Amino acid sequence: MHHLLKFVSVFYLLTMAAVAKPYIPNSKCKECHEEIYDEYQHSAHAKSYFTDELHRKVANASNPKTYACAPCHMPAAGNVEDLVSGKYGPDSRDVRERDGVSCFFCHTIAYVKKAHRFNLNLPAKQAEGYKPSLFGSLVNPDDSDKHSSLNSPIYLDNVCMGCHSHKVNENNVTIFRAMHSTDNSRGCVRCHMPKVPGGAEKHNNRNRMEHHSHRFLGIRDPKFRAGGYEISLQKRKGGIDLTLKNKMPHPMIIQPARAKYLEIVVTRNGQVIWRNYRQRPSEDRQGYFAYRFFKAGHPIVIPTPATSEKVNNLQGHESRTLHYTIPGLKKGDKVTVTLYARLAKAECLKAITLEDNSYTKPMIIKKVQWTVP
Repeated sequence: MHHLLKFVSVFYLLTMAAVAKPYIPNSKCKECHEEIYDEYQHSAHAKSYFTDELHRKVANASNPKTYACAPCHMPAAGNVEDLVSGKYGPDSRDVRERDGVSCFFCHTIAYVKKAHRFNLNLPAKQAEGYKPSLFGSLVNPDDSDKHSSLNSPIYLDNVCMGCHSHKVNENNVTIFRAMHSTDNSRGCVRCHMPKVPGGAEKHNNRNRMEHHSHRFLGIRDPKFRAGGYEISLQKRKGGIDLTLKNKMPHPMIIQPARAKYLEIVVTRNGQVIWRNYRQRPSEDRQGYFAYRFFKAGHPIVIPTPATSEKVNNLQGHESRTLHYTIPGLKKGDKVTVTLYARLAKAECLKAITLEDNSYTKPMIIKKVQWTVP
């Protein structure tokens, strides 16, 4: 924590004016950007410490006295350094903190500072007494009575890398990785912010025909998550080969709380004759994809103090063939393969309690049915 605080403190001392004093709350953006505001409200970015139960409880379990997640999860706060140090805690009365990953903050990022432990966003300095300047990817953007608008290449190249790149704890253990230093944000924008019909603001003075969706499509969207994988099956002597392909440019598992796993069921005449696990998906080590963390060799759930980690993962565009031995497999047997995801894997419940069961309820990613030839 000392090294984290030092890094964040130096960053904010160097950029005190960068945490802009002017602030436009999310609710004000709705006045001109109704459609984008509605999209945003359905996204994970709209969730905050106060509305995302999983994030809040993991953050509190990591360290109940500090909020080290603030630089990415509460970036618009005017006291990020104090939140990280524990001098102050999150305050639901402060709109900057309630807004979560706010519209204003994302659209004032001027530079992404890359570092080994984690990256940080550098917001543009805003002059007091003047309208704030907001950035985006639009060519010839419209100004408004609330702000001026500027085109910036960072919104296609690097803006996602401030928070979605990687996180390494104080023991040099990777606890989050979605991108590498050689990656850029273009793939992120293409998949997670596809262009949709309609202008970026309701008056649409320039008659724009499309804009980037601000739903930030992800794992919670059934159609979106189904498009990320391919599953194929082939009979072999004594069993089956299952090939799983990650079609995404980033790893299959990014967040340390999540798990994705295969359920394989073989039936004959309507009766189950074999399955890849009995009670827990993690029994099938090759078909269970998740991080596992250890402190001094002992398993732990919260990764903040981890001294080592193991992960079963598929990297971007990686294919892997899994071999399953199924005694007595016959022609005509039915094989059903379902790839599931959980936002909070079962192990998380050893450290936190969750009232919202949507975090622990398995979500179907993809389902394939196959008959043994």
